Amino acid sequence: MLKKRLIFTLLYNQGSFMLSRNFRLQKVGNLKWLQTNYDFSHISFSIDELIVLDIARGERDTQAFCEMLKALTEGCFVPIAAGGGIRTVEHARSLLRSGADKVVVNTALYDNRELTADLASEFGQQCVVASMDVKHQREGGYQVMVDNGARRLSGTAEHWIEQVVNDSVGELYLNSIDRDGTGQGYDLRMLDLLPTSMSKPVILAGGVGNSTHLAEGLADARIDAVATAHLFNFVGDGLRQARNALIGGGVELPQWDLRQLDDILGKQQAGVTA
Repeated sequence: MLKKRLIFTLLYNQGSFMLSRNFRLQKVGNLKWLQTNYDFSHISFSIDELIVLDIARGERDTQAFCEMLKALTEGCFVPIAAGGGIRTVEHARSLLRSGADKVVVNTALYDNRELTADLASEFGQQCVVASMDVKHQREGGYQVMVDNGARRLSGTAEHWIEQVVNDSVGELYLNSIDRDGTGQGYDLRMLDLLPTSMSKPVILAGGVGNSTHLAEGLADARIDAVATAHLFNFVGDGLRQARNALIGGGVELPQWDLRQLDDILGKQQAGVTA
């Protein structure tokens, strides 16, 4: 049986890292603040993957985002997926050259379906993560929102999810706008939107407030990974504590020998000071 995954998501907007609640943004701190509170060379063994998204509402500065990504991911030992406004193969290539292992595509999944095929052809299907932001409607059912939640696609969420997972993507990042940043737990009803023949990995996001919520998501057989973007809930040693709680509760996560991490970091430090 394949191991489950624990993913940490960072939201970046014009030089700052953000908290998001129902897609309303609150500035938290810059790269220096993040590195002080989240040393990814130390917490890499507490997560299985890092996702970094440029969620700027206006014009994006791709070069600045890439420079941040290089600095952030130095010494990070887990796979990194990066995205935000990807519209061309060259944009994706710049993220991969800046330290990303995979690229995350959202709005272009619908506005430019050829791009998904081009990315898969250029970098491999496993390199493409399809990100979908889903919102529950008052009249019932769910719909997909794009452009950072500003535009609603016509048609049902079921229709769009089936179309996207049948395209050349490696996995699906399914995010609840309603639960985003609330700390109320995942909207597990969204999983009923998935095709019954779903064969690609699913990452569930939106709503984590504590490790119990992570465990609830991972307990569903349809979920391969859970993600949280709540900076304050997992500051300091919070991610390691959450991982230990999940493993202690019987969740099948990869287990690392933390002595290896200490050895690696020690050798790196020795190389710097030599």
